[in-house]
Amino acid sequence: MVYDEPKIKVPRFNEASGFYTTKKRSKIMSSIRGKNTKPELLFRKALWKHNVRYRVDNKSLPGKPDVSIKKYQLAVFIDGEFWHGYNWNERQKTIKSNRRFWIPKIERNMQRDKEVNQQLTSLGFTVFRFWSKDIKTDLNRCVNDILVFISTGTTN
Repeated sequence: MVYDEPKIKVPRFNEASGFYTTKKRSKIMSSIRGKNTKPELLFRKALWKHNVRYRVDNKSLPGKPDVSIKKYQLAVFIDGEFWHGYNWNERQKTIKSNRRFWIPKIERNMQRDKEVNQQLTSLGFTVFRFWSKDIKTDLNRCVNDILVFISTGTTN
């Protein structure tokens, strides 16, 4: 299966492109983690407690899922709300600075998520995507969704 939509072009984030950042903003952005985030660690600990064994950031799978279980053909992503466009139609209106960069950037992330989902599905994987806020507020439901899938081979 091939993803048909043209790739969204994201402008370079540099001063030559008209994007400016302060030293304080740069320091804040550099501290944002790409892997082993708190929600990911919470989720993985909970799975481990239920004797579910998994791989972390499996490079052999498209999109490097945060958690993957080959035995069950399962890929799990834990997406940050800002980076992956949670409630995007309303939230994009609230972005005030560097809109020319951030809106295409987040829309491209959302597009890439769809591409990865399609690639994994075509490989026979089931894909779960949880928002990090759901992990923080309703960890038991998220883990239970995985446990139900593993025990039945299907989702709810």
